[in-house]
Amino acid sequence: MNLVRVATYNIHKGVQGVGPRRRLEIHNLGHAVEQLDADIVCLQEVRKLHRGEARFFAQWPELPQAEFLAPPGYEAVYRTNATTRHGEHGNAMLSRWPVLGHQHEDMSDHRFEQRGLLHSSVELHGRQVHVLVVHLGLIRASRLRQVAQLQRFVQREVPAAAPLIIAGDFNDWGTMVRHAMGDMGMRAFDGPVQPTFPSRMPLAQLDQVYVRGMDPVGLQVPRGRIWWRMSDHLPLVAEFHLPDLPGPPGG
Repeated sequence: MNLVRVATYNIHKGVQGVGPRRRLEIHNLGHAVEQLDADIVCLQEVRKLHRGEARFFAQWPELPQAEFLAPPGYEAVYRTNATTRHGEHGNAMLSRWPVLGHQHEDMSDHRFEQRGLLHSSVELHGRQVHVLVVHLGLIRASRLRQVAQLQRFVQREVPAAAPLIIAGDFNDWGTMVRHAMGDMGMRAFDGPVQPTFPSRMPLAQLDQVYVRGMDPVGLQVPRGRIWWRMSDHLPLVAEFHLPDLPGPPGG
């Protein structure tokens, strides 16, 4: 068995607050991501660029946020979900293990919310593991349709025997998504709820990591002032045991 550490974090585009008093948090988020010490980091609301914020903040990074946040030795994968007048943002995956490939699928359910999933395959402890980063809609009916789309995507794109991670911001205040993921054969750590939103006074665990072909062994959420200042979500860190690749049958 190999221990795998997976984090998911909605970074709120690296900025907190609104108007002229808003503050840039992307540099603090860079330190935070490194402290998570995860094999795989799944990120939502990641800016590729934003011309308005780049003009407003003198310290706005020249690199796209996914690349900027990647600790030394990590590979960054990013795909856009939403394009606006000033820029674009989407999902990202940071991996300390080799990335074998990646693709994107649009999951927008209506014109007011642009959503998507990022699918990467990673060579993890000698095995090919599939990682899906998702950010589901705010409306329950949208989430139902998006989970159904997610199920079709997995059936089409991920081999049935392959280890699979699905992580992200599911925007679900109840149990609908958990039950739907269970119907897909996906599992999460079975323990006390770890609220992640809103970060200052967390009430609900909107963020989650589900797996197939791996064993959940732990779940934690960093807390404290330094964490709630950086985003409206807290990061969620989950640990799993990944079985070794079966060897050839004995003679």
